[in-house]
Amino acid sequence: MTTGADVRDILELGGGENDGPISKKDLINSDKKKSKKATETLTFKRPEGMHREVYALLYSDKKDAPPLLPSDTTQGYRTVKAKLGCKKVRPWKWMPFTNPARKDGAIFHHWRRMAEEGKDYPFARFNKTVQVPVYSEQEYQMHLHDDGWTKAETDHLFDLCKRFDLRFVVVHDRYDYQQFRKRSIEDLKERYYSICGKLTKIRAASGTEPKLYIFDAGHERRRKEQLEKLFNRTPEQVAEEEYLIQELRKIENRKKEREKKAQDLQKLIKAADTTTELRRAEKRVSKKKLPQKRETEKPAVPETAGIKFPDFKSAGVTLRSQRMKLPSSVGQKKIKAIEQILVEQGVDLNPMPTEEIVQMFNELRSDLVLLYELKQAHSNCEYEQQMLRHRYEALLKAGSGVSCGGTTAEAQSWPSADDIKVEPKEQIIDVVGAPLTPNSRKRRESASSSSSVKKVKKP
Repeated sequence: MTTGADVRDILELGGGENDGPISKKDLINSDKKKSKKATETLTFKRPEGMHREVYALLYSDKKDAPPLLPSDTTQGYRTVKAKLGCKKVRPWKWMPFTNPARKDGAIFHHWRRMAEEGKDYPFARFNKTVQVPVYSEQEYQMHLHDDGWTKAETDHLFDLCKRFDLRFVVVHDRYDYQQFRKRSIEDLKERYYSICGKLTKIRAASGTEPKLYIFDAGHERRRKEQLEKLFNRTPEQVAEEEYLIQELRKIENRKKEREKKAQDLQKLIKAADTTTELRRAEKRVSKKKLPQKRETEKPAVPETAGIKFPDFKSAGVTLRSQRMKLPSSVGQKKIKAIEQILVEQGVDLNPMPTEEIVQMFNELRSDLVLLYELKQAHSNCEYEQQMLRHRYEALLKAGSGVSCGGTTAEAQSWPSADDIKVEPKEQIIDVVGAPLTPNSRKRRESASSSSSVKKVKKP
């Protein structure tokens, strides 16, 4: 019996690792040797800094080349098995049916379940038809007669409208021009809608005003002419129009810049005027030599009294009701106060936006905002007046307690709280300026009281 070594010698092949005869151990432990060889395969470690996905493209455990196309090996191309249940199959039947939309009585056949036998065709509910009015001979002679249209031509028009569901392009294409004169689509529409309007007006009940549909044929013709002119423009005309639009935008931007510069200049002029007025007032006060210097705050420069509504000067179509919209600069408190006053006075919050009503309504709301600000300023003035009176009474008590053993002439020379002459409120607080907040009032009260107490305690 020849062995593997004999075969290699006959074929003049090189010797293997085990050139000796095959023993019993080799036959028994052959599987273990194969597994050892398989486990002794070299494994390469992924270099540091290389991503796992990039390394998987370069090397895999099976030493396969990276795939050229993405493949999904989980599902494969196996056919899906039918999922059969234990329920009984519903029977189907080849049965005839008719379509209610057809008038020729044609009979068709299709598969349908046995439970639905005898029911109507399910797609019959999509058969929607247009209700074209029908007139009598007497109505035509009394109300619908027209010199440019004969009764036969009018009947032919209504017949086509009923057949083609008011698709006037198809009606114009199927119109009998050999028997009747040539008409445009606008002529056909005008004749049809004029007859419909007359019939609804005649057949309406007495005392009711029916809704009439009026077709403006002249407007439709002009619209189509303009569309044809727009479509038939040359490339030179289109380029010229785009150039003109760009120039118009540049002009509008320059105009906005000029207006902004003019507004800034006006603000500067107003600020300069106020500063000069304040300086003059300070000089007058210094000339009078008042015993106590009052702290005067610079009033804020009001740009406009009330509400400044935006001006719609941009090109294009705008609604007049947009001019009645309050700007975002108006706060929610002012808006609620305006609405409350309007409701109390019985004024509609959204009136009809005619030119006069819009102007007067905006002026009214602007005056209401000014009134609201004046009321707030008045309440602030009253609050500060009471605060100063209480402070003055507290100072009187503190001064009387300290100077009880000293001279009483100074205490008697101090006027009482009732003898104080209150100056006009317009000279004390600027109405348009922002009122004092409670925190600022508390800080000022504490600072002034501490300073006054220090003055009193000085020897």
